[in-house]
Amino acid sequence: MSLRRFREPHDVTTSPAVSPNIRLLLGLSATVLALVWLTSQALAQGRLEAQYEATLSGIPVGKGAWTIDIGDDAFLASAQGGTSGLMKAFSGGSGSGASQGRVVNGALVASAYTATTTTQKKSETIRMVLANGAVKEFSIDPEPPVDPDRIAITDAHRKGVFDPMTGSMLRVPGNGEVLSPEACRTGTGIFDGRLRYDLKLDYKRMETVKAERGYHGPAVVCAVYFTPVAGYIPDRPVIKYLAAERRIEIAFVPISGTRILVPFRISIPTPLGPAMLEATSFVATATPPRVAKTQ
Repeated sequence: MSLRRFREPHDVTTSPAVSPNIRLLLGLSATVLALVWLTSQALAQGRLEAQYEATLSGIPVGKGAWTIDIGDDAFLASAQGGTSGLMKAFSGGSGSGASQGRVVNGALVASAYTATTTTQKKSETIRMVLANGAVKEFSIDPEPPVDPDRIAITDAHRKGVFDPMTGSMLRVPGNGEVLSPEACRTGTGIFDGRLRYDLKLDYKRMETVKAERGYHGPAVVCAVYFTPVAGYIPDRPVIKYLAAERRIEIAFVPISGTRILVPFRISIPTPLGPAMLEATSFVATATPPRVAKTQ
């Protein structure tokens, strides 16, 4: 399963009969993943190696992997995945993404983001350069045609936003419990190179989750609400569906040694049944902070 950004329906690598629904799973996963990190005290260091499986009504349709490295002054996150099983028989597709930047006063400050998607018909790469929470440069290769029905993105829309990969890590400020209802009470703006949207979270419940390998423990479950801002076509059914849907939720768990939460499971209702992205392997390890050498 590719952890990538929200895509318009015509960009999805599925047959016309199922594309609006698989689109919700293979494209929306990164939209709902794109959540705000918050600044406060310094982060510890940690590493995550996770594998995910995507299903639709219990049928496997995709697999992917996600790796995050958080150091004392820099971070790197990358993901890759693609269709599998029955979905691969209908339409093969794959994707990858990465974000990197600095750790400044405990905050993850992205400097670069790249996402590539490949289908049987085409390949596309989005690149962004960021600074201080604003997108300074971005490109889509090959350049897509101009659609007059698409709401234009202005310079103001690219300020005070996060890229999807950096935004997928939820920062919990302070020194208290990392997994708590307060972790869900936040929201943010995301720009993925094509679409500008807002996400709002609300607390739903606490529960216990278990991966086949690695993590077994508590998770905080947040409801996710999607609001398109710019870069989208208002008449698209998937945009209307996502903006109206109130049952999307994410179960977050921590990266050991840090105050960073990442998605363990994403659940999205669709007309074809529940779409789900869930970790099958979730191995997080804390890294001791680097200590300066003394004479």
